[in-house]
Amino acid sequence: MARPRKVLADHELATRSSPGQARGMRQKAVADLRRALVLAAARQTFLELGLEGASLREIAKRAGYSPGAIYSYFESKEEVYGALLDESLERLNEAVANGGNEAAHGKQNTPRWDDYVRAKARAFFEFYRANPRDLDLGFYLFHGMQPRGLTPGLNEALNARLLAALAPTREGLVRLGLNAGEAQREMTALLAQIVGLLLLNHTGRIRMFREDASALLEHYLDELLHRINARSVAGR
Repeated sequence: MARPRKVLADHELATRSSPGQARGMRQKAVADLRRALVLAAARQTFLELGLEGASLREIAKRAGYSPGAIYSYFESKEEVYGALLDESLERLNEAVANGGNEAAHGKQNTPRWDDYVRAKARAFFEFYRANPRDLDLGFYLFHGMQPRGLTPGLNEALNARLLAALAPTREGLVRLGLNAGEAQREMTALLAQIVGLLLLNHTGRIRMFREDASALLEHYLDELLHRINARSVAGR
């Protein structure tokens, strides 16, 4: 398994530091690598056995460590699950942040907020379509069920990360003329549409309708943006 870039960078920096600094940085690099191995093993364990079937003992076995060693990083399997989901949501936010920023401005710096909304919604959808394991991991966020042991604080933090990934879409809807409440309502409906399409696509059920999930999302966005723009024109 290739070592994470951060671990490699720490190791290279350590070789150029004083003996004491180098030793501390090497120890941190080793600890980070071990934590990454634990999370990789946990991801596979959760995917195969589910949260209920997984255990710290099984995760430790797959990572090549003793259960006691795992406790130096995580206190429970729910904490491991939370760390995995947090990392997944961080990548989701990066994908949305990088998705279609150029769409916000056209010629002569003219705002194109309909293209912006479309681009951000696509980025959210495409992240999970291209990363089905992250979709499996994140389903509890969409379905509302809460794994036992996931503390209210952690649950709130994870939901906040999900909402942050949706915030650009909501901002675009406001820029198109919706008030805050309307934008929130349309964003929620759009999320429901995306999650439903992802579920149909992920399970293969979309084939029974002879439809394409990406095309259906585009159709929904077309209808949404046409309705909003038509209302804006009528209100002038």
